[in-house]
Amino acid sequence: MQLNVSGHHIDVTDSLRGYVEQKVQRIERHFDLVSGVHCILTVEKSRHKAEAKVNVNGGTIYAETTEDDMYAAIDGLVDKLDRKVRKHKEKLSDHHARDADKRKFI
Repeated sequence: MQLNVSGHHIDVTDSLRGYVEQKVQRIERHFDLVSGVHCILTVEKSRHKAEAKVNVNGGTIYAETTEDDMYAAIDGLVDKLDRKVRKHKEKLSDHHARDADKRKFI
């Protein structure tokens, strides 16, 4: 998985980059077909915004979060992405095939 972290009106330090990398690994643990993540960290006055695009097999998933603290914004962002990635994974799996097997025997 390729991770790209950039900042808008903020210098992305090694600690921020490491924190984002550590948190994004949670997404990769739930879905193996993640090819890349592009994360943008933005500061506007007292608002800290984190947004990301995740390239997965079958599309792109986007999420953004705004908080008072950058680390809290990253946590919220990863929570949203994790939910969206799991939902995408469930859509890819065919749950109706099991029902077809049951009908054969009835």
